[in-house]
Amino acid sequence: MKKLWFPILLIFLSLSSFLPPSASAHTNNSEGFSTIEVKEKSLDYELKLDLEELGHALNKETDQKQLIDHKVVQQYINSHIKLYTDSELIEGSVVKTDVEMIKERPFAVINLAYKTEHKPEKLVVQYNMFLDDSDPSHANFATIKMDGKQQEKILTFESRELEIGEVSFLQNAKQFLVLGLEHIFTGYDHILFVISLLFGAKTIRHILSLVTAFTIAHSITLALATFDIIHLPSRFVESAIALSIIYVALINIFNKDSKHQPWLAFGFGLIHGFGFAGILAEMRLDTNHMVTSLVSFNLGIEIGQLIIVSLAYPLILWIKKLTLKPIKWVIPGTSVAILAFGLVWFIERAF
Repeated sequence: MKKLWFPILLIFLSLSSFLPPSASAHTNNSEGFSTIEVKEKSLDYELKLDLEELGHALNKETDQKQLIDHKVVQQYINSHIKLYTDSELIEGSVVKTDVEMIKERPFAVINLAYKTEHKPEKLVVQYNMFLDDSDPSHANFATIKMDGKQQEKILTFESRELEIGEVSFLQNAKQFLVLGLEHIFTGYDHILFVISLLFGAKTIRHILSLVTAFTIAHSITLALATFDIIHLPSRFVESAIALSIIYVALINIFNKDSKHQPWLAFGFGLIHGFGFAGILAEMRLDTNHMVTSLVSFNLGIEIGQLIIVSLAYPLILWIKKLTLKPIKWVIPGTSVAILAFGLVWFIERAF
């Protein structure tokens, strides 16, 4: 029996020589150091990482001269370190790189700059460097300095998050109200759907019923998606929103005297609500202000929606009252244009 061990050992050693060198090319228990300083409208982040581990994670040689391609490292860091200022995700730009010896090992020193619209009241760092890619035992010694306060933590596989500060109620409400306004005014698909509904509106009372049905519906699904009760794939949601525009535009083109029913606005409003929730999914909502964030965001959407209706419907009524023949083609022609946008969006989103 003992004689069998020798040939088995030789076979094992022979096979191990064919293993790729990268299997042992990276360090174990690698370390990193983070120093983040929050300024008036910017954040400075000095990140120090084990040079050999960084090279392994980037699948490139750790030659110090060609160590760090700013673009490659910047992309990797932004995809593995998430910084949220008052719930909003921001991305950093690499401004300087260097190499420094720490504990007789070379470390990459990367300085990043983050721009903010205002001085944040709360900062959250989600750290995932190396932890899922190459070294689960990696640890980063992090320090955040903000408003004279300092927060420290060792970020590891089991504990990847560090936060400092607290967002005030008024700041949170204002931020999400403005976000809702921006979202509705830059959400051209939502605007075109609302305008398409107005083409089939007959009276002010009818408009109110349509807008109310649409508002109730998208408020329901916005809440369900935000609280992660129901989750639908973004591709499906965005494609369905495009289909809603196509459907209403076709009715306006082939049935000029159609009167859109509130149930139609309600049904499609459910889909649009999931679309509104998409932007919130990209943020890290503060659990202490979850309801405030949702209500303020929804209120911003409603204010924007009312502004669109109050501007568009009088113009639609005025066009309908004009007797000139060329004018009579304005609304059907606009519906055709809306249909074309809906078709393009559907093709882009579904395929």
